[in-house]
Amino acid sequence: MSDAKNDGLEIRHAERMKRKKGVIDGKIAASRTDRGVLVVNTGVGKGKSSSGFGMVARALGHGMNVGVVQFIKGRSDTGESAFFRRFPNEVRFHVMGEGFTWETQDHARDVAMAHAAWTQARALLGDASIGLVLLDELAVALKHRYLALEQVLADLAARPVHQHVVITGRGAPPELIAAADTVTEMLLVKHAFAAGVRAQKGIEW
Repeated sequence: MSDAKNDGLEIRHAERMKRKKGVIDGKIAASRTDRGVLVVNTGVGKGKSSSGFGMVARALGHGMNVGVVQFIKGRSDTGESAFFRRFPNEVRFHVMGEGFTWETQDHARDVAMAHAAWTQARALLGDASIGLVLLDELAVALKHRYLALEQVLADLAARPVHQHVVITGRGAPPELIAAADTVTEMLLVKHAFAAGVRAQKGIEW
């Protein structure tokens, strides 16, 4: 490529980036509200809980206290549990499930466990000293109607104004998505399990 063509590409690139910077700077200038946000990670793809725990790590890095309640999931030997329990003064970590519904096969027990988990979640949501609350797999509990959606939404709305909440799980109901500030839907392209690869430490748990 000739020097003249290179120069032309550089000029056009610089002009595009200048225009883009102007747009982004304008959006940043217009964003003046500081408050807690409600984040929902849903969809059938992998990464919903992983993203949630990434935000837990990020919050801790900024000196925030964090609360975690795991709905549905029952195992306590996960990597995230082992790691974040190293910070007992900063992280309140509660594993409140007994396994996925196809494992428990006990609807009444699943409902009871979900209500116990929500009682714990409400305590965290009512504590202004906690900057971020992760409600892992809550969307699944709502999908199966283990909890009253109206009550959950009311409790989320009543939380301290600067508290952030992250909710994960497949099948997030439309009302929860409507109430959220940020929603990400994870899409499945391919997964190792479909090829017969077992769940791996550090990847699935």
